[in-house]
Amino acid sequence: MFDSFNRKINYLRVSVTDRCNLRCVYCMPECGVTPVAHDQILSFEEIVEVIQYAVSHGVDKVRITGGEPLVRRGIVELVAKIAGIQGIRDLGMTTNAILLDRFAQPLLDAGLHRVNISLDTIDPVRFRQITRTGQIEDVFRGIDAARKAGLEPIKINCVIKETSDEPDAAGVKDFCRANGLELRFIHEMNLETGQFSVVEGGDGGHCSSCNRLRLTANGDLKPCLFSDLAFNIRELGIEKAYLAAIGNKPGCGSVNMKSRFSNIGG
Repeated sequence: MFDSFNRKINYLRVSVTDRCNLRCVYCMPECGVTPVAHDQILSFEEIVEVIQYAVSHGVDKVRITGGEPLVRRGIVELVAKIAGIQGIRDLGMTTNAILLDRFAQPLLDAGLHRVNISLDTIDPVRFRQITRTGQIEDVFRGIDAARKAGLEPIKINCVIKETSDEPDAAGVKDFCRANGLELRFIHEMNLETGQFSVVEGGDGGHCSSCNRLRLTANGDLKPCLFSDLAFNIRELGIEKAYLAAIGNKPGCGSVNMKSRFSNIGG
């Protein structure tokens, strides 16, 4: 399907949980956030229904996000259900990789194609500072497990403050070069001020060619990361919510005062 700006919408990002096992400084406060009530979180059946509808209307790329998707109970089962939908050519997941060492092979067996891994530094002390709770060795094990399983290409998402020449970013760049990993630099964003930039090494941030919708864990279909617009699939039904999201997708986002990165999936 095409939106009102003649952009072909073929990419759906699906947040399966608002929970995370890290507390990254640019994503959530140190105390965490109040989680969405269990009965407000979409069931596997609801998520699959939305994806089936989207695929039948032109979506062929699906990315599973969070929060941290690997903390959602039964995530491998959900991946298998999504992978069974005919018409998806690219099924990926964005993860912090803390739990990936135990999930990589089961995810591949379930039908996941590849992973993007968040990694903002390779220094253990800095990693602890940025994530507040994480151990970088867990990420390294997750990367190794993904490679051994064949979840490739493995892409690394590195959030930067100003430039990709920053010390942390430079270290990640060297690490990726030495380990054959694809690297994308993502400038730190601010939903409330509308601060965002194009992704270095990726295709994000180009509003004129934006091809994506976002499904939050509580069922909101969002046409734009930097917009308060949201159309809930439980309130409107999948078809009405989907058509409304595409029909109201803005030419360029401005601000988002109602969402957080922890529940919208970035």
